[in-house]
Amino acid sequence: MSNKTEEFTKKQLKQGLPEIKPGDTVKVYQRIKEKNKERIQAFEGVVLARKHGKGITATITVRRVVAGVGVEKIFPIHSPVIEKIEILKRSKVRRAKLYYLRQAKGRKAKLKRKEFSDVLVWEKEEPKKEESKEEPAEDKKDTKEQESDKK
Repeated sequence: MSNKTEEFTKKQLKQGLPEIKPGDTVKVYQRIKEKNKERIQAFEGVVLARKHGKGITATITVRRVVAGVGVEKIFPIHSPVIEKIEILKRSKVRRAKLYYLRQAKGRKAKLKRKEFSDVLVWEKEEPKKEESKEEPAEDKKDTKEQESDKK
């Protein structure tokens, strides 16, 4: 690869992504454009596989069961369409690819829970100038509420 393409792909990579592994239950927020409107759609499920390494082409396969039908989506992790990724829980797995869950039913489809402290969230970075303007207004509200509580 040439130096220019490496620089370009480095700029496109998302920073601060949590380590997503097979067996994790994740919630992926994807931006969807419909005509003039944009909305965010969440897809929650178990990560079956992670492919293509840690580069710009990295993807995760997420599976969930909706009304008795298995639905799988492949998300490119570094895509600008992905707004946020939350890791809700981790499971103990002994495989890199969990494709056996496609045929598994009932108890065999359950994964053992792994100790996991907090929900890990990755969100797009946005300018923080707007937040700093709002903070003093919140402080004023708090003082007014405290004064009304004292009365």
